Amino acid sequence: MALLQISEPGQAPDPHQRRIGIGIDLGTTHSLVAAVRHGVAECLPDEQGRVILPSVVRYLEGGGRQIGLDALASQVDDPLNTIASVKRLMGRGLADVKAQLPYELIDKPGMVAIRTRAGEKSPVEVSAEILATLRYRAEDSFNADIDGAVITVPAYFDEAQRQATKDAAQLAGLNVLRLINEPTAAAIAYGLDHQSEGLFAVYDLGGGTFDISILRLTRGVFEVVATGGDSALGGDDYDRAIADWLLAHNGVAAAAVASLSASARAQLHRQARQAKETLSTQDSVALDVVLDGRPLSAKLDRTTLAQVTAALTDRTLSAVRRALRDAQLGKDEIQGVVMVGGSTRMPVVQEAVRAFFGREPLTNLNPDEVVALGAALSAHQLGGNRGGDDLLLLDVIPLSLGIETMGGLVERIVPRNQTIPTAMAQDFTTYKDGQTALALHVLQGERDLVADCRSLARFELRGIPPMAAGAARIRVSFTVDADGLLTVSAREQLSGVEAQIDVKPSYGLADEDIARMLQESFSTAQQDIQARALAEAQVDADRMLLATQSALDLDSELLAQDERLRIDALMAALRQVRPAGDAAAIEAATQSLAHGTEAFAAMRMNKGIQQALAGKNIATI
Repeated sequence: MALLQISEPGQAPDPHQRRIGIGIDLGTTHSLVAAVRHGVAECLPDEQGRVILPSVVRYLEGGGRQIGLDALASQVDDPLNTIASVKRLMGRGLADVKAQLPYELIDKPGMVAIRTRAGEKSPVEVSAEILATLRYRAEDSFNADIDGAVITVPAYFDEAQRQATKDAAQLAGLNVLRLINEPTAAAIAYGLDHQSEGLFAVYDLGGGTFDISILRLTRGVFEVVATGGDSALGGDDYDRAIADWLLAHNGVAAAAVASLSASARAQLHRQARQAKETLSTQDSVALDVVLDGRPLSAKLDRTTLAQVTAALTDRTLSAVRRALRDAQLGKDEIQGVVMVGGSTRMPVVQEAVRAFFGREPLTNLNPDEVVALGAALSAHQLGGNRGGDDLLLLDVIPLSLGIETMGGLVERIVPRNQTIPTAMAQDFTTYKDGQTALALHVLQGERDLVADCRSLARFELRGIPPMAAGAARIRVSFTVDADGLLTVSAREQLSGVEAQIDVKPSYGLADEDIARMLQESFSTAQQDIQARALAEAQVDADRMLLATQSALDLDSELLAQDERLRIDALMAALRQVRPAGDAAAIEAATQSLAHGTEAFAAMRMNKGIQQALAGKNIATI
């Protein structure tokens, strides 16, 4: 009798067969690919043994392109066709790009494009070039095809930015196993390699974004308690601050800065970056650069650098305070601080973090590589390869999700910092008698009014049986998958009619909008409470007026003339006060109308009972 070979779920029947999963850190300034080989996560090198790939793409004459170091070397000579820090353009319009960039941007619906000699290129296309290069490197390392990849994104990436990342991966020929937040990937690397447990802060200062995550690590369970950050802050901004200081130190006026050639601006920022990197190992550095024939020189030391960039470092610590407040934690409860991102090599940053938390930050893993290593460990497990330790990753969504309700209000269904994947639902009802359709507007944000949140999608539920207002029961369900991507469905419970939409938003949200939404939710909390109270009072007033008028249209003959006049007067008073914007006054007038119609409601109920009992023997009921 033959034996039947079996396998664990998700694993190949052949016990010696191994699925190859890779982890990719798609960074603003540089990118890496890592994988688990011989049981250990390691970054994969190129043919020259380099693991870091600069996130730079240069488009050449005749349709060719250079990617990485070769492209980086051409930034000064060919700035219009050499695209760097493209991650900061994901989901941004022309008006959102504050920095002066050496290449030409084109305003397009939803997302800016870049004009090159190879034609217009979107940030998604440029990112795909970088991802494809990393994919080829991995295939060369294993001499085999790649089964899937885990790609990291900033914790503050919203639905559209995550979808853009998946689109870029698809263009690069990659099967995305999962998107995970960059700080979470770093925690995976530290948690597995060092068996760390407890509450940890992951301070991630990269080239273009800053993320802070508070995580609870317990026996292989990685729970993100809170996230925060500033998605428009990174090492590029430190470079820009140094460049501005050098210009000011040499008396270059702002008007003259605007007239610098693209080549001069690229040269200036390269010099500033080199100075910043040098100050990570030396106490001072000399800057000498010639811009459009004008020589500039200065000596920069660590003390001056700290002064020049103090506002930037303070912005990171402000985000840290907000994340701790969200997690309801004090900084003394944090047992370790993980430093991630090449910009955390700056002594000024390490000293600021050390002073804030009162403890030495963890830097024993390479800050450039730690995110890719964590992604590789996650990819190894998701690919069905069992390791010595299984991990459970509990990530969170960065902003609340909800729908629009009457009065232009937002009813939040999935709160921010909710662990994902998740599915949450809430019941709603109709507003008018005989309503057979319902328009649903899906929103993202922390404010109470629709106008202050971001629209994600709209769809309609049709075929609702005609019922009295409030009789229908419509369950709206939000499902957020492990990548943070959203599906919304609506189902009328009595009839079973249902509608659903996969929310794939356009790339229309600026990177800093998420941080702005959170900041506004704190600074305008009292204003939002008042606006919500007013909107709710107006909705209640409209509902009371509508119900009263419907009752009068049907049964006004039950009222004596003076009773009808009194109700009309109460309705007129409510209509008069409703637009005034005083919630208390509207509520008082609504209550007056409710009390004034109680006797009328009792008459209508008696009439209904009499009609129901007409012609029936009381003994048989």
